[in-house]
Amino acid sequence: MALKHNISDPHPKKRKRVGFASTGTTLCGCASALYYFSLFPSLYIYITTLTLTLALADDTGIDPNDCINIFAVKTADQVGSTNCLQIEPIDLNHFFGQDGKIYGYNGLQIDVWLSMLSFHAYVDVSFQSKREGGKGVTDLEVPFKSIFGESLLDKEKFVQTFSKDHDYVRNIIADGEVVPLESSMKYSNSNSDNKDPSIEVMRLGMQNANAGLLYSRLVSLVLLLVDGANPIDVTDPRWEIYVAVKRSPENGLSNGKVEMLGFATVYHFFYYPDASRMRIGQILVLPPFQSQGYGRLLLEAINSVAISKNAHDITVEEPSEYLQYLRACMDAVRLLSYEPINPAISSVISFLKENNLSKCTAKPSTGPPASLVDQVRQNLKINKKQFLRCWEVLIYMNLVHENQRCMENFRLLISDRVKGEILNTEDGVKDTGKKIVEVPNDYDSDMSYVMFRSERGEVGDLGMGKNGGDEAKQEEQLKQLVEEELEEISNVVKKVSSLIS
Repeated sequence: MALKHNISDPHPKKRKRVGFASTGTTLCGCASALYYFSLFPSLYIYITTLTLTLALADDTGIDPNDCINIFAVKTADQVGSTNCLQIEPIDLNHFFGQDGKIYGYNGLQIDVWLSMLSFHAYVDVSFQSKREGGKGVTDLEVPFKSIFGESLLDKEKFVQTFSKDHDYVRNIIADGEVVPLESSMKYSNSNSDNKDPSIEVMRLGMQNANAGLLYSRLVSLVLLLVDGANPIDVTDPRWEIYVAVKRSPENGLSNGKVEMLGFATVYHFFYYPDASRMRIGQILVLPPFQSQGYGRLLLEAINSVAISKNAHDITVEEPSEYLQYLRACMDAVRLLSYEPINPAISSVISFLKENNLSKCTAKPSTGPPASLVDQVRQNLKINKKQFLRCWEVLIYMNLVHENQRCMENFRLLISDRVKGEILNTEDGVKDTGKKIVEVPNDYDSDMSYVMFRSERGEVGDLGMGKNGGDEAKQEEQLKQLVEEELEEISNVVKKVSSLIS
C-alpha cells in the first residue's frame, strides 16, 4: 500500500466564483431576448424548462476517491493540517450507494483526520454550493457513520481525545497475554533509536470485554484498508485479536508510552476430536509503521501460539498477494531449518539433475511424501496447500544455479501443476469432465448455476478459459500463467536468500 505525505496548501472553504460578461454584449443580448419573449411567451417557458433540465442532467456525480483525503495524526496540532501522513484507502466507492458517487455538490472537498492514539475520527466537509434536483443531494453523514460509527466526533471533542485518551492503548491491553516468541523469532529493528523500545505482541480473547471495545475502534481501518473485509463478530468467543505494540519510556517510567503498530484477528474452528484450526481473518499494520517488519512479527506470534496450543494448522481467509508472499518467505525460512525435509528435497533435486522430464513417458512424482506433509503440519502448523507452495520454493533455491536443463525440468513441473489446477485435477486424479456454468437469474444470483458432464467425459471449451477451443490461445494462456508463477517463486527465493545470508 502506497503512503505519501501531502504538503499542498489546504483547500479554501466555501469558495465562490463570479464571472462578468462584456457590458455591451450583455445589454444587447438582453434587449433582443426581451423583444422575442414578448412576441412568443411560450418560447420563454420552453427555454427556461430546457435550461433547468440541462442543469440537472449535468450532475454526473463526484467520485469519492477524488474528493476525500484521509490523514493519520498523532497530536492535536496536526488536526486541520494536510501536512501529515496521508492514508490511501482501497476504495471508497462502495460506501456511497449503488453507483458509488456523491451528488448535489459543487467544489466538494472532504478531509478526514484519524487518530493513531485513540482511533477516533473527525470529518471536515467544505463545498462551494449545493445543487438540488437530479439525483438529489447525498447525505454525507450516512457513509461516514457506516465507516467510523461511534468513533466519529466533532472537531472539539476529537481534539480533546489527544489528552483524554492518551493512554488508551496501554489501558485496553493491560489484561492481555504477552505472546512468548522463540529466540529465532524475536524482532529486531536496525532502525530503532537509542532508547531501544520493547516491542511485544499481546493476545486478547473476545471473552475479554476490552478486546471487543478495541476492535470497534479499529474496524474503520479494516474497512478502509483491507480489500473486501467485513467486521468480525465480537460476541463470538472463538475470535481473538493479536496486537503488536511498542513500549517506550516516558517521564522516567520504563512502561510509560504504548503505541499500537498493527493487529490481526484469528478464529478457532473445532477440529475433530479435540483440536482446533486457526484461521487468520484480518491482519493490518497501521499506516505509520508499514514496511518495517511488524506484519511478519504478527504472523510469527500466531505461529507461536498455534504450536504452543497444539492447533491442527493455520490457514488464512482470502489472503492478499502480498500476504501470500510474506507467508511464503517466512514459512520457507522455517522449513529450511526443519531437518526431516532435507533428504526429501535432495532426492527431488537429484532426479531433476539426472533426467529430462520432457522425454519421460510417465509423470514423475516430485512432491513431498505424505508422511512429511503430516509431519510439517504437526510440528510447524503449516497446512498442506501452503507447504506445497513452499516446497516449490525450496526446489527452486537448489536449482537456481544449475544448468539450463534443470531449470527447464522445473518449468515443466510448474506447468503440470498449473494445468492440473485449471483442469480441476489434484495429485494426478483424472478430471471427470463435470463442469459448473453460471446462468443469469434475476431471482437469486447465488443459485444461478448449472452442472453438466459431456458424454465422453471431455473437458470441453471451459477447460482452459473462454478460448478453450483455440489450442494456440490455450497454450499462450498457460505459458503466461507459468511465467507469473515462476516470477512469484523467484521473488520469494530472493527474499529468503537475503534473510538467511
